[in-house]
Amino acid sequence: MKNKLRIGIEVQRLFRKKKHGMEVVALELIKELQQIDTYNEYVIYVRDDVDQCIMETANFKIRALSAKNYFTWEQITLPAAVKEDNLDFLHSTCNTSALRLSVPLMLTLHDVIYLEKTDFKGTAYQNFGNIYRKLIVPRIVKMSKVIVTVSNFERQVILERLKLPEHAVKVIYNAVSPKFTTGFDAARLEDFSLTHSLPSNFILFLGNTAPKKNTINVVKAYIKYKRSTPQGLPLIILDYDQNLVYELLNEMKAIDLQDDFIFPGYIPSEEMPLLYNNCSLFLYPSLRESFGLPILEAMACGVPVITSQTSSMPEVADDAAIFVDPYNFEDITEKMIHLLGSPQLMQEMKMKGLKRAAQFTWRSSAEQLLTVYNNLAI
Repeated sequence: MKNKLRIGIEVQRLFRKKKHGMEVVALELIKELQQIDTYNEYVIYVRDDVDQCIMETANFKIRALSAKNYFTWEQITLPAAVKEDNLDFLHSTCNTSALRLSVPLMLTLHDVIYLEKTDFKGTAYQNFGNIYRKLIVPRIVKMSKVIVTVSNFERQVILERLKLPEHAVKVIYNAVSPKFTTGFDAARLEDFSLTHSLPSNFILFLGNTAPKKNTINVVKAYIKYKRSTPQGLPLIILDYDQNLVYELLNEMKAIDLQDDFIFPGYIPSEEMPLLYNNCSLFLYPSLRESFGLPILEAMACGVPVITSQTSSMPEVADDAAIFVDPYNFEDITEKMIHLLGSPQLMQEMKMKGLKRAAQFTWRSSAEQLLTVYNNLAI
């Protein structure tokens, strides 16, 4: 029998209330690892926060560390804790890590968008994060024993951008939690809608201030859709400042459509399946994604998807989505009108989406990750 490994997994922001993509991915993988690996020993490093979303088990210990900010936590607090814990290696899961570690490093590098350009069109927090990653990532990859990323598209970008050998980067796809399903009863879906004051049918867009999410073109596309289809569905936009949309509506002389835009604010991760199940169409015409997890989440909930023909999105969606040129808002409008106007096509895309999403499971991803862990120790 092989020796037990002591594996550190770093997910600094895992316990924050408002989780985003990288934390969701790490959470799902850790939960699966707790099920499939009761042999090796794990230490999960997080920043002390409000949402303790995983619990310790016999071989999984949690170290909730405090620090004044992201930088000091990662560069000072984390390496000090790692040194105390006698690890075989540390797996940093969210693009960056400490520059000085007492143990070997494995890195999950979700994307290198911030190395391609930094346009400072995001929030101050997003801009600082991009600058930080731009400084840290090229140095971190050089000290990583292995790098994992989330799509073949992103793997090729990383290899070329950072001039790495082929063997340096492996792919483990993201996946879909079983909570994303079509199996909710009507009463629960109605109660969710009433709680959040949602209409019975709507188009859903996960907008935020990151330029890559393409919010401006989505708003322009929706305005054109409503002008051509006055009785068309309202648009729900998550996690976005409604005043920015109203400013754009004013500029485009479309302020009369203000009531067709609905902003429910942040929806907790555990309620997202209910949101998907209540919507008629999911818009995801992002400019650039390393994977695009919401594509699969919507598909698993039986929602037809419109997404981009760029970067990783065709790799993830395969033939189960309608593709658009994300830079052409008129193309987005045309595809919306075409899809929503064809019940037969809507049903076809729903069935294709359910089949596609079923091919991505967190159990399979965790098994692949465990294989990488075991090989890393050889």
